[in-house]
Amino acid sequence: MADTAVRTEDLRRFFDETRAVDGVDLDVKTGEIYGFLGPNGAGKSTLVHVLCTLLLPTSGRAEVAGFDVARQPVDVRLRIGVALQEASLDPAQTGIELLRLQGRLYGLTKAETEQRLRELTQLVDIGPALGHRIKTYSGGMRRRLDLAAALVHNPQVLFLDEPTTGLDPASRVRVWDEVRRLNAEGITIFLTTQYLEEADALAHRVGIINNGHLITEGTPTDLKRSLGSDVIIARVDDGAERACNAVREVPGVDQVDVHGEELTVRALDGSAVLSPVAIALDGCGVRVRDLTLREPTLDDVFLELTGGHIQQEETSDDGDH
Repeated sequence: MADTAVRTEDLRRFFDETRAVDGVDLDVKTGEIYGFLGPNGAGKSTLVHVLCTLLLPTSGRAEVAGFDVARQPVDVRLRIGVALQEASLDPAQTGIELLRLQGRLYGLTKAETEQRLRELTQLVDIGPALGHRIKTYSGGMRRRLDLAAALVHNPQVLFLDEPTTGLDPASRVRVWDEVRRLNAEGITIFLTTQYLEEADALAHRVGIINNGHLITEGTPTDLKRSLGSDVIIARVDDGAERACNAVREVPGVDQVDVHGEELTVRALDGSAVLSPVAIALDGCGVRVRDLTLREPTLDDVFLELTGGHIQQEETSDDGDH
């Protein structure tokens, strides 16, 4: 098996004047969980659609499982599993009917399909609901069934596009556990998400995309460590600029940024400067709603590189083209 599962070279996908994917180079290793992280509309889903042969690239090159997505789409499709944001499931079917149909579509014999269903019942926890009609399923059950359908034919590479958007926390953790189990079975997983904790918890490496460009890449730990400082967040009612000027004068503060009514303060030793920062804020007459100290997150990395946050608000739609 090749060392590289997904490779793109100067990949571009435009929609008229919109540059949804604009010169992206990727090299995802076989057996890796690769987290593709970015805000709504950044280009995540568009890139996945190109890699899954649902869209042709405008220019550049992309290979999945060793096959060119534009010139050899059938070879790619036989080797990938895909679970997109909106599961396309027939509500009148039962779960078991859907999975058997999927097996037939991929050319599995009846015996092979039944063997895979026994394996998937253990791997993806669906339980007795497989015999029920899909219209009775919860959102979490539909996601797990869609995941099982993507796995019937033993894919080499699994694409998960925002797999936990809209799920409750308990269902989200269940999906995380299943992703880890699948990867332990040797499946390469390409995971797009806007949830910071999801990428941090699951991905071996993370690529962060913004406005169609891959702006940074690395392990979650290395990306957070690259900031080299603790983070203090101060939310104020008004006077953010005045507060910023006061906090900048505090010894030990390396950087202060203002985003609306929120101050992001970076310091090498956050614990040591937290109290002086609080005193400075009080001294400049600004009302502070809350003041917190934490370690850097992937959102801080994104904020440092772009000046904005990855996740502006909870949404069930990725917003990509």
